[in-house]
Amino acid sequence: MKTILMVAEKPSLAQSIAKILSRGNMSSRKGLNGACSVHEYTGSFIGQSAHFKMTSVCGHVMTLDFIGKYNSWDKVDPAELFSKAPTEKKEANPKLTMVKFLQVEGRGCDCIVLWLDCDKEGENICFEVLDAVLPVMNKPRSTERTIYRAKFSSITDTDICNAMNHLGEPNRNEALSVDARQELDLRIGCAFTRFQTKYFQGKYGNLDSSLISFGPCQTPTLGFCVERHDKIQSFKPETYWVLQAKVNPEKESSLTLDWDRVRVFDREIAQMFLNITKIAKEAKVESVSKKEKVKQRPLALNTVEMLRVASAALGMGPQHAMQIAERLYTQGYISYPRTETTHYPENFDLKGCLRQQANNPYWAETVKALLSEGINRPRKGHDAGDHPPITPMRAATEAELGGDGWRLYEYITRHFIATVGADCKYLQTTISFSIGPERFTCIGKVVTSPGFTEIMPWHSIPLEESLPHCEKGDLFPIGEIKLLEKQTSPPDYLTEAELITLMEKHGIGTDASIPVHINNICQRNYVTVESGRRLKPTNLGIVLVHGYYKIDAELVLPTIRSAVEKQLNLIALGKANYHQVLEHTLDIFKRKFHYFVDSIAGMDELMEVSFSPLAATGKPLSRCGKCHRFMKYIQAKPSRLHCSHCDDTYSLPQNGTIKLYKELRCPLDDFELVLWSSGSRGKSYPLCPYCYNHPPFRDMKKGMGCNECTHPTCQHSLSMLGIGQCVECENGVLVLDSTSGPKWKMACNKCNVIVHFFENAHKVRVSPETCDLCDAALVDVDFNKAKSPLPGDETQHSGCIFCDPVFQDLVELKHAAMRHPMHRGGQGKRQGRGRGKGRRPGGRLNPKKPKDKMAALAAYFV
Repeated sequence: MKTILMVAEKPSLAQSIAKILSRGNMSSRKGLNGACSVHEYTGSFIGQSAHFKMTSVCGHVMTLDFIGKYNSWDKVDPAELFSKAPTEKKEANPKLTMVKFLQVEGRGCDCIVLWLDCDKEGENICFEVLDAVLPVMNKPRSTERTIYRAKFSSITDTDICNAMNHLGEPNRNEALSVDARQELDLRIGCAFTRFQTKYFQGKYGNLDSSLISFGPCQTPTLGFCVERHDKIQSFKPETYWVLQAKVNPEKESSLTLDWDRVRVFDREIAQMFLNITKIAKEAKVESVSKKEKVKQRPLALNTVEMLRVASAALGMGPQHAMQIAERLYTQGYISYPRTETTHYPENFDLKGCLRQQANNPYWAETVKALLSEGINRPRKGHDAGDHPPITPMRAATEAELGGDGWRLYEYITRHFIATVGADCKYLQTTISFSIGPERFTCIGKVVTSPGFTEIMPWHSIPLEESLPHCEKGDLFPIGEIKLLEKQTSPPDYLTEAELITLMEKHGIGTDASIPVHINNICQRNYVTVESGRRLKPTNLGIVLVHGYYKIDAELVLPTIRSAVEKQLNLIALGKANYHQVLEHTLDIFKRKFHYFVDSIAGMDELMEVSFSPLAATGKPLSRCGKCHRFMKYIQAKPSRLHCSHCDDTYSLPQNGTIKLYKELRCPLDDFELVLWSSGSRGKSYPLCPYCYNHPPFRDMKKGMGCNECTHPTCQHSLSMLGIGQCVECENGVLVLDSTSGPKWKMACNKCNVIVHFFENAHKVRVSPETCDLCDAALVDVDFNKAKSPLPGDETQHSGCIFCDPVFQDLVELKHAAMRHPMHRGGQGKRQGRGRGKGRRPGGRLNPKKPKDKMAALAAYFV
């Protein structure tokens, strides 16, 4: 019996697909990485009995990066990143050990069926999976086919079974186009970002952005926002005048007429028209026309339109809307949410999808009426050849989905019902009047058939006062005629919906990446999201775009990226050579980079006007070890210390607070120590600004504080304050936080584990002696007599915090509350996850116990 390995893109999808194909008759177990499950069942494969193993990855298995030394900002000239710097594929998330997991499950399998999402990224992940598992699978006979690709658009029984019965092959060209995009974005983005970040952060202190990034798609996206800002700033309002007339068809009713000239910009001419029309006492009907008009139902829904509506009508950012749509898809509520197509294929089961919605109280009547009267064929839209439009695949309730999930699902469902509904029909009546020599018009609309607007009421024709019945030649008395003075108004800042439209029009990004680019410019502090989800550029965003325009406008205009996107699409279609496109594009950007570096003074002139130099920013905090003058602490991102006398800048740990540490000095360089803290519930440690940036010992890396320093005698170092190996991570050491009293704690210098102990103790010291059982350093504790929890009213005790029974009820394990998950200590969890007070924390199977403290340090550094 053959063994078939099947791989989906997410664990939840693997479970849903396995459930459908095995008809619920499967056994499940956790994979070795803990994140992915394996679902096994027996069935038939191409007419033969087979054993199936369904599992998944978690998105991309591999990621592209530069090899070792080229990741150092200090050692490598950014210009080398365009061609000299070699790249390599690394595991996207090393903690998941995804390659090892796939190899363990793939060993001994005969065939593989790839159930990755059916888009270009999915094709790319197909080949990442194949690279991992093909070497360990059983070798096929010469002509035997072993690699299959399933094509599907929704997680429904019909679609999944149909995909299983019509297996194809993965598309190498589409995968290559993703590889090309990844390499271009990595090389171009990193080169420009490293150069401009180092150049400007070394000169200005209040940029308030930890990274001044450049991206081939991100920067044109920002360009659209700044272009609108410039139009607003340069707008000069003009005064204009409008003639407004009101007639009284009946005694108590009045009708407002619109002037056919619309407006005039000269006051005297407007006054002349007013004087001419005031002579007339009556308005004469010149013509009455009635026309039946149609408001077309919407085209089927694609990704870009969904993101536009989510932002404009539902108040959801594109990134957030995309995450919700993906969740609805993996749960089987909607079809695949990444599609450019607005045209349903001829064989699409529209009635089947509609029947699913027949019992929902919000639209049951409309759906039942459509099913009984017959549905309309949706309008012919654009067929991009990828996935069908976004469609609801099964019924749901507000209680099931809740909050934003329901709001997005409701819109998708209403949009789908509208596409198979009838057009909205209305009768438009236009009455043309003359008052003296001037013409005026009045338009009225009456709905004759609401059609799709019943299910999408926000598209309905607004209710208007009905126009009086009249014929040509009728006369109506004039109620009033007056001149209104108005002013032209500037455009408003771009909304996310308008920005998405511009990006789609100019070919910036794909339906999948558009939300990411918009999110990036918000996170980089280039724009802020104002009310109505309008994007207002910050000072930094404006100066950057103006600087690019001054040096090389093509860096910010959409034209060059749009051309690159076309080339990438040609790779996907097999019409362009991957290596040639890569080489040609990188050559263009390399030349642009050199010109940008040579002309950077142009952008610097703009920066000088908007931002303050380092020396003029920040507040004095700690003394420099070289000149013994005060260095200034610059709080704006990225926070750092700057000595204006030596003209040196020292980077600091981010996402926490920095304060002076008791005016103590580093024994190596005489710099005053500072204390970094992530808050009362998090961890804190002292650091020497010089050692943090220039590691003093070979076994230290840049960015290490005193809690990782191997100085043998310094009272703040790991050697003096380290207690024992971390209870959760492999390489960490638990270090006493000597500033934490009276709520004493020790924290791992690698991960976010915190151990609280000896609350209200007067003094806690690390002893040079070690525990005989576990080799952790012993701790000396002094309590005040009134608050001592020690037996027999003792105030002093020395022992091991893990093994000593006296200390058992005084120790509690928690996880630090980090201010930001990007902190290098790992992701913070808000609540403590104590293992129970007093239990000896031995988290891992067979924990390796170091022989002594120095051996623990050696193990940790090696």
